[in-house]
Amino acid sequence: MAARANKFMRPPADMPNSPLSDITYAFHLDAGLYARYLRKYSEGLKVQRTEGKIVDVQLRASDGFVEAVVMENGERIAGDLFIDCSGFRALLIEGALKTGFDDWSHYLPCDRAWAVPCELTHELPPYTRATARPAGWQWRIGLQHRTGNGHVYSSAHMSDDEAAGILMGSLDGKALAEPRMLRFKAGKRKQVWNRNVVAVGLSSGFLEPLESTSIHLIQSTVARLVTFFPDAGFHQADIDEFNRQADFEVERIRDFLILHYHATRRADTPFWDHCRTMDVPDTLRRKMALWRSHGRLVRDDNELFAEVGWLQVLQGQGIEAAGYHPLVDLLGEDEVAAFLAQIAGVVGKCVDVMPTHREFIAAVVAAGKK
Repeated sequence: MAARANKFMRPPADMPNSPLSDITYAFHLDAGLYARYLRKYSEGLKVQRTEGKIVDVQLRASDGFVEAVVMENGERIAGDLFIDCSGFRALLIEGALKTGFDDWSHYLPCDRAWAVPCELTHELPPYTRATARPAGWQWRIGLQHRTGNGHVYSSAHMSDDEAAGILMGSLDGKALAEPRMLRFKAGKRKQVWNRNVVAVGLSSGFLEPLESTSIHLIQSTVARLVTFFPDAGFHQADIDEFNRQADFEVERIRDFLILHYHATRRADTPFWDHCRTMDVPDTLRRKMALWRSHGRLVRDDNELFAEVGWLQVLQGQGIEAAGYHPLVDLLGEDEVAAFLAQIAGVVGKCVDVMPTHREFIAAVVAAGKK
């Protein structure tokens, strides 16, 4: 209801008994600014930064561990533990260690995106709008001074020119730049941690941005590494458990993304025909079967997306449960309707006191200037 009214606020600490204290939210971050902030913060903690191009990776003959990287200027940088943040190139985890890659493009066939900013011509919306297209989907994100737009699509089902035309023909305002193409492949590295290299970010794999999980997975990997931070021995039991947890997290995110495509009634293009009829992982098939039987949603081991998220996609995209829990029958339909109406009334009053999204952003910016 807040999103529909262009309202937003963070949970207030002084209202513990209000529904406002349970608001969930996410941020749209300028990735470039965020990276520069983290760099400055790290350098303030005496992190040493060496800028240059890696031209060689030296492996230790005894065990295949990375011993050092060699820079274009000849400098040799040795280390005990290496974090591979080299993006899709995966210079260490793949280029040097040949770790291998699990390709999930059968489940998630979108492999390209056009992105372009345009003028902000409407009220600043507190949400991302995702619109299905013939061979993928389009995003529209309202930022402070512009609107971010992108068209994610399958190059096997649509040409680059057609995809760009769909994007440029559906902008809300004047384009502020030429569209930029991004290429990617859905999947993950077979081991996120291999020997003495830990892949973080795009070097570990990529899941398309329909649920915008990339920054979360970076943070999650860093937190997991802190938990399993090795001594000089690099015990395999620690590495194996780290990889098990990393695989579980990304595989469950993968399943949630697949559901968005698979749970469709569209049959108007080859792309959607493929998504509707494709085989899906057993983990997703079991979750869908539980839902279809009695509307059961089971969250495994604190997976990222909770029951509410799964409900929104399953029910919202037309997958209906055949039965329900018998405890529901203890309340009559009139009682349930009255209860839901009461909730709607309380939520409506909460929305009334919330600032608009633009007002909230303005207050945050003003506070940052003090």
